[in-house]
Amino acid sequence: MKVKASVRDGMVLVKMLMKHPMETGRRKDKNGELIPGHYITEVKATHNDDIVFHGELGPAVSKDPYLSFSFSGANSGDMFTVSWVDNKGESESSEFAIR
Repeated sequence: MKVKASVRDGMVLVKMLMKHPMETGRRKDKNGELIPGHYITEVKATHNDDIVFHGELGPAVSKDPYLSFSFSGANSGDMFTVSWVDNKGESESSEFAIR
């Protein structure tokens, strides 16, 4: 997961790119067999134990999703956490510094 977060005019602007195949479950492989669905279902960001972003995704989102959001109440140097969970129970969580 690649994340950039910067403070401007009291708001933190977050841009993130999540590496994930995001298979819909409707595409077929070269043998004509359906490729099982594999997609992110939930994305969450927290700062000081407060949820600052929550999103529910599904199979219609493209491979390696890009998301952008903003929140207030943070300063340069603060840390925040971004995590996601997919429909197969896989997950990723990382902490990032705000610049």
